[in-house]
Amino acid sequence: MFGYVVANQQELKLKEFGLYRSYYCGFCRELKKKYGVIGELTLSYDMTFLIMLLSDLYDEKDQVSETKCVAHPFEKHPTRINKITDYAADMNLILSYYSCMDDWNDERKIHKLALAKLLERGRKAASVDYGRKAAVVKDRLDKLHAAESAGDTDIDKVSGYFGDIMAELFAVYEDAWEPALRRMGFFLGKFIYIMDAYEDLDKDEKAGSYNPLLPLRKRDDFQEYCHQILTMMMAQCCEAFETLPCVENVVILRNILYSGVWTRYNALQQEKSGTDGQIQSNNASDETTASEKDGQLQTNNASDETSTSETLGPEETGKTGETEYIKDTSAETDTITTGETPAKK
Repeated sequence: MFGYVVANQQELKLKEFGLYRSYYCGFCRELKKKYGVIGELTLSYDMTFLIMLLSDLYDEKDQVSETKCVAHPFEKHPTRINKITDYAADMNLILSYYSCMDDWNDERKIHKLALAKLLERGRKAASVDYGRKAAVVKDRLDKLHAAESAGDTDIDKVSGYFGDIMAELFAVYEDAWEPALRRMGFFLGKFIYIMDAYEDLDKDEKAGSYNPLLPLRKRDDFQEYCHQILTMMMAQCCEAFETLPCVENVVILRNILYSGVWTRYNALQQEKSGTDGQIQSNNASDETTASEKDGQLQTNNASDETSTSETLGPEETGKTGETEYIKDTSAETDTITTGETPAKK
């Protein structure tokens, strides 16, 4: 993925960071076990977040051990592995393969084509158990490629394609938690896509490459507008997350969602301003005011989510990519419905 879904390490306690790293190292170990050194090349903190989320939600029992590796050759370090780690390894191979092919089709990057060839065998193996998910990933990336090739600047539409992919990855089972997980993954995916476009603005403008945000750059309030969009995406994502009964990893998960995902954005603002002061996200003052109550953070109700007319979230009835989301007036919350259901392993 893109490296946006990471922890803010400065705000984690030593014990919490150790737990976070143990899942990351366990993921690395599983990738190597299943797909060799090539699998390790796809390692990311983004997928580590998904492992920690699903492991907590489904109360998976971790296999805790210690190991040495190339990155830590002189001393052993802890690893945590469970069946969600195995699922994440398969999803990571599938997504990495099709992402490499998409980069090859978009920009003719030869090294991406070479990596895709190396990943192809692993992708086929992973698709045996998760054929439907692999098909969804391929379909949405194909549609995203077509939209980008056509110069489609509908940011809601194009980001929605990647949102659909993340929604599919988050919905590991068909159960009571599937709607919340899909909603969470959908808006996190949109945030990732828009954040990537925002970070690449200068590079894409100089190279004459596609970027859905370029037409909006003429706005006088462009910076504020982009920040508002990104905040809204995370507002929806965090609201869905807060409905899930996560306990064991909740501190780390909240660190990532409320702070870590903004790390790259803050770094960009520091570069532009030339100051050392960190620009904080407006989650607390906008849609997702996080308050301490009984030791847990709570998010605002849906009345704050639609406080502005310039939103890329759901309208009364709308479609983004292949996902339709409809205003549920009886519950005063937005729900996501799709015409597809995830395949069980």
